[in-house]
Amino acid sequence: QVQLVESGGGLVQPRGSLRLSCAASRSIFSIHAMGWYRQAPGKQRELVASISSDGNTNYVDSLKGRFTISRDNAKNTVYLQMNSLKPEDTAVYYCYAYMVEVDPGSYYWGQGTQVTVSS
Repeated sequence: QVQLVESGGGLVQPRGSLRLSCAASRSIFSIHAMGWYRQAPGKQRELVASISSDGNTNYVDSLKGRFTISRDNAKNTVYLQMNSLKPEDTAVYYCYAYMVEVDPGSYYWGQGTQVTVSS
């Protein structure tokens, strides 16, 4: 179990950048994986990026080179650096933590943060 607090969303112009933060209430070493899903208007929720407790990262292919996920273990925080933003990146971004303390594993969610890319 973990509580997640997201920040960093907002309104940005195309080709701009934002950095999302997700702070966890416990050591991220105890969390199997963290990352973000996003849900755009009229679209299904999709996984954006994830990072495991040992630092392995995964990205949606279409976002590689623009988005970077990282972590600060001392701050129990995961970051999503989003560069070269496009209007199609507009969505609510939900931080998640995947825990495997019970079988099956469980997802925990941040409150969501709106990212709007518009000229």
